[in-house]
Amino acid sequence: CKMRIHLVDDDRAVRDAFKFVLELDGMAVQTWESGVLMLRDGDLLAADCMVLDCKMPDLDGFAVVRALADRQVKLPIIMITAPVTDAIRRLAQSIGVYCVLEKPLLDGILSAAVRDAILN
Repeated sequence: CKMRIHLVDDDRAVRDAFKFVLELDGMAVQTWESGVLMLRDGDLLAADCMVLDCKMPDLDGFAVVRALADRQVKLPIIMITAPVTDAIRRLAQSIGVYCVLEKPLLDGILSAAVRDAILN
């Protein structure tokens, strides 16, 4: 059974690239261009992990994490952003984000983080 990933990023090129990389590694990936659309249309219980952009219009990644918590959705979340600051890391950790990765990502980093998040 494939690992099921929800991927939310407002940048189409980033979304497409990450989807390609994760699917190449045998994962099933569903994408959204915003947290608003994902929260409205996504089957939140159908994911094993979420890859979430931090800086997006409408709802930023932190607001999405809080909305998931409000709905009692518990899944590992990997936040992606650039640059990663200590403040972002601290805030992400305080609301239960599994890890924060800095864009652009080197080959293999995202898939490895997703596998770690799901298996830990």
